[in-house]
Amino acid sequence: MNNKDKLGFASVLLFGINGIIGSGIFLLPGAAAKLMGPASIFVLLFDAFLVITIALSFAQAASFFDRDGGPYLYAQAAFGKFVGFEVGFVTWAVRIIAEATMAVAFTTALGATFPALKNATAKVSVITCLIVGLALMNIAGVRLAKVVNNIITISKLIPLVLFIAIGIFWIQPQNFTPLFPGGSYHSGNFAQAAITLFYAFTGFEGIVVAAGDIKDAPKNLPRALLLIMLTVVSFYILIQVVCIGILGNKLGSSNAPIQAAFTQIGGRLGNAVVASGTLLSTGGLLVASSYITPRSGVALAENKMMPQILAWRNQHHAPWVAILTSMVLTLAIAWSGTFSFLAQISAISRFAQYIPTCLAILVFARQKSRDSQKFHLPWGPVIPVVAILVSCWLLIQVPLIQLLFGLGALIVAIPFYLGMTWQKKHAA
Repeated sequence: MNNKDKLGFASVLLFGINGIIGSGIFLLPGAAAKLMGPASIFVLLFDAFLVITIALSFAQAASFFDRDGGPYLYAQAAFGKFVGFEVGFVTWAVRIIAEATMAVAFTTALGATFPALKNATAKVSVITCLIVGLALMNIAGVRLAKVVNNIITISKLIPLVLFIAIGIFWIQPQNFTPLFPGGSYHSGNFAQAAITLFYAFTGFEGIVVAAGDIKDAPKNLPRALLLIMLTVVSFYILIQVVCIGILGNKLGSSNAPIQAAFTQIGGRLGNAVVASGTLLSTGGLLVASSYITPRSGVALAENKMMPQILAWRNQHHAPWVAILTSMVLTLAIAWSGTFSFLAQISAISRFAQYIPTCLAILVFARQKSRDSQKFHLPWGPVIPVVAILVSCWLLIQVPLIQLLFGLGALIVAIPFYLGMTWQKKHAA
């Protein structure tokens, strides 16, 4: 790619912020406050620290390769084909879970705006229409990614900026006591809240994986990552503080906390501003995800990691088999749970990409020449090791059933790997 066509520092910042701030922060502050009360602010700081260590580890891993590929590429190079297949398979699973989570988020936000849509039948109907409609649109070859990107960025940031700027004057100091619900701290609640809010930080890996499209990546990428995370964390902490300060104990029972808080300030107008921002942001991300998710399955098929039928395309060059497969799986997951539960599952599943990438750095440090790197992590292996240890501590605090849901794709991938290996040997 010509250097002029690559992303500059400002573009990287906007791309990264846009990739992280989404439906999570509109809907999750209440779930975290229910578990940790005002102390949920410290949970955000914990998640930010963990995300920064993982993001820097991704930047280091990307510096060893001249082509894009992300976690699948790093895992295969460090640990062989089986681990690479597992991570590649999970990448598709993560996207499917994330798309299902966004569909439920859209329905939750819609129910907060139109109470008649809160009942279970209406939710299932809306989710089904959304996912099936987007699948049919993509089969017809419609591409809206470029159009929705600007809408997403504006629609998500304007309501948040207004909410913080106005809401900060409506904070009631007494709403910040007691610091912990019931006056005591529980590590299980902290971990559960951290997993829940971690979903709001996911998406940073997109900018790191696209390191090859960034101007002067060794210099710009680390600086951009830190500035992106500082910006996102500042937004998130201010939002959580304002939500707690306005709603107090009522925050823990709210499914759409920013909307509820702004309604308390601005009445119907405040409700309308946040509701429109939430729906446009979540809906826009859902449109983009419905286009990208099936392509993860296509990539697996093209790399002979999954049956070739997934790569079949129609006259519009749309991978219709992968689209329909993704649609069915997304529907099954979206019907299965609430937004808060699916957000936790989506966050847990990401660690099947994050931990292998951090481990791969330790392998690459011995395998590859230091001169081949474009970016050098400070303090050697300290950052990836810290990322691995903190990630493992967080995961062992999570209930077993959530671990099985979040990391179950690793088990499901095994028969597919054995089948594809047998097929290759048989063909040979």
